Amino acid sequence: MNKLILSFFTSILILGAFSATAQQMENIPIIEVIGEASKTTTPDQATFNIQLEEKAMNVPTATGVLNSKTKSLADALKKARIKDYKLVADNYSVNVHRVKRGDSLQDSGFVARQSLRVVTTSQNEDLQKISEAIQSAGDMSYQLRFELSEALQKSLENTLITEALQDAQSRARLIAETLGIPSIRVHHVTFGQNFRLAGRSMMDKSENPSMLLAPDNQEVSKKVFVKYTY
Repeated sequence: MNKLILSFFTSILILGAFSATAQQMENIPIIEVIGEASKTTTPDQATFNIQLEEKAMNVPTATGVLNSKTKSLADALKKARIKDYKLVADNYSVNVHRVKRGDSLQDSGFVARQSLRVVTTSQNEDLQKISEAIQSAGDMSYQLRFELSEALQKSLENTLITEALQDAQSRARLIAETLGIPSIRVHHVTFGQNFRLAGRSMMDKSENPSMLLAPDNQEVSKKVFVKYTY
């Protein structure tokens, strides 16, 4: 019983503390601003995404055909003398293949799946040769995507955060000077999500194979929400 009473009074004290903190927050004078920054850049990475799938009545056959296709692609890239690329294999899986017959699902062998990525730089002169090598390796669907590499993303994000914070500071100071507030200080900072606007930056194998493979510029933006008090 004593423990129950103690727990009850502890809850009241906690709620009281939260209420007092909320009231204090309401009494704090706030200037809230949004800082923004953006940059236009060219994607520095090109990734050919390939999805392989093979169905068979037993696992060795399904996986064997899948491995054969992967080797065929590796050989085609090597034969084309492609420079500066990585062939990455991941998301390998083998599952029971179920088909609907009437009102029930029945097992019908197995399905093996594999994701392949050919990763290189967006300025690689062999982009077209990579596309042709993939098509020559067999019946493979693929998608080419131009992206910002992890290193470039980090570099841009650091720059954009700095510029967005400077923009927020400039706006807050303008408000303070206009209203005759002598000094302000940062009270709270929240970062918004990165926004990336792009034009034509990817294509699939159904498009014109003679088309020049090159990335469009992308605009990357950053927002910060800053509260100043005075």
